[in-house]
Amino acid sequence: MKSRNEMDAEARCLLGELLAKDKLTARDRASIPQQEMPSQSAGERIGNTSEVALGYTPAMARLEAMRCLQCPSKPCVSGCPVAIDIPEFVKAIAEGRDADAIAIIKRRSLLPCVCGRVCPQEKQCMKNCTAGKIAGDPEKSVAIGRLERYVADLERESGRSVPPPVKPSTGKKVAVVGSGPASVTFAVDVRREGHDVTMFEAFHKPGGVLMYGIPEFRLPKSIVEKELDNLRAMGVEIRTDFVIGRSRPLKALLEKDGYSAVFIGSGAGLPKFMNIPGENFVGVFSANEYLTRANLMKAYDTDHADTPIYRAKRVAVLGGGNVAMDAARTALRLGAEKVFLVYRRTEAEMPARVEEVRHAREEGVEFLLLQNAVRILGDEQDVVTGMECVRYELGEPDESGRRRPVLIPGSEFVLDVDCVIVAIGNESNPLIAATTPEINVDKRGHIVVDEDNRTSMPHVYAGGDIVLGAATVILAMGEGRRAAAAVNRELAGA
Repeated sequence: MKSRNEMDAEARCLLGELLAKDKLTARDRASIPQQEMPSQSAGERIGNTSEVALGYTPAMARLEAMRCLQCPSKPCVSGCPVAIDIPEFVKAIAEGRDADAIAIIKRRSLLPCVCGRVCPQEKQCMKNCTAGKIAGDPEKSVAIGRLERYVADLERESGRSVPPPVKPSTGKKVAVVGSGPASVTFAVDVRREGHDVTMFEAFHKPGGVLMYGIPEFRLPKSIVEKELDNLRAMGVEIRTDFVIGRSRPLKALLEKDGYSAVFIGSGAGLPKFMNIPGENFVGVFSANEYLTRANLMKAYDTDHADTPIYRAKRVAVLGGGNVAMDAARTALRLGAEKVFLVYRRTEAEMPARVEEVRHAREEGVEFLLLQNAVRILGDEQDVVTGMECVRYELGEPDESGRRRPVLIPGSEFVLDVDCVIVAIGNESNPLIAATTPEINVDKRGHIVVDEDNRTSMPHVYAGGDIVLGAATVILAMGEGRRAAAAVNRELAGA
């Protein structure tokens, strides 16, 4: 594996050759190799919680941006949930106009440092990239997320990042339930119009899934805290340890506390379980609890945090999404000697990002594919001692379009583990719906909204995972933006 300095030297050499040309042809652009993201080596990074990806250098970013073919139809934009003008910001980087690039991004996205790190670009904007189609491999598309991260980090590290301007006060108050990406986006857009905004967060720290769900090695918490500081600088009040539905009924916000509108962005906080024998044993955790203890409560920092967390030597993680990868990689950093990723389909069907799967493999996570748990085993104290599993083969596609796993009779075997982490998804947080019958939900507990993210309760809007189920950061942001536009229209006409 080449070092970041070696990769930069190669990039600077090729960049010099290309800049010496009068004009780059489409063939020149197509010949530029995709710039890999420098990162810590696998052996180094499992011994720390620092960010794995190290970021592009200026030469690498400019080279990668030069790969863009500047398609007139802009197919990449159609894959972006917040419709960033991707060719324009990429062109700015290619021309050395980094400040212009971040300004273009921030017209549509308020969390570029976050989205550049955690959004599944390969399934969104990069999926439609012409460069990738010409190469016959979507992974060879222009690395849009890496470029977004590059200019966002430049702005943040230079201290030039400033909060959006706020119009004169309207005297109207808006409440926001939750403080994740949908809520942050909503709060910024509503506050910009001069409305007073109060954000209510159930945990002791704001940030939602960005703070408790995504590990430090993928998303440093200092970045999230900086975005929240920008919110406060705009005048948004953030109240922590405040559970709407318990500390205060949602209805009271409108009828007694003087709020003109409420946005619910409380996320998908109810973990799913397998419903198999032994799930109540000591040593079985939802990925939510495990990651919250590790991320929000800093259980990895044993010299400074008193957070209790289960120390295990052989860990099984059930699932194939990004949360499963996060849990497996966190377990390694917390001292596990062996981590198994148990998934009932093949790697091709995994919903996790390709990069996260690759990083997990590099770090030593063992993938047990076409397998699943049917029973968790324990000793006389109900402490986990193993997990009974079965094997599958793939059958016909199911309603998701993925081939359905079919059980192989007589394939039972026991996996020797002392900890099981269940990462098979989450349901919407049920508290608001349970305490506010005026709000309609579907059979899965998701809040039902119209095209403007209005709920069935007057003046109440919702967005993000509470509506979509577990979704991506950028999709949640799109929901928050749409709801904010509707609230601003409502309050302008009030």
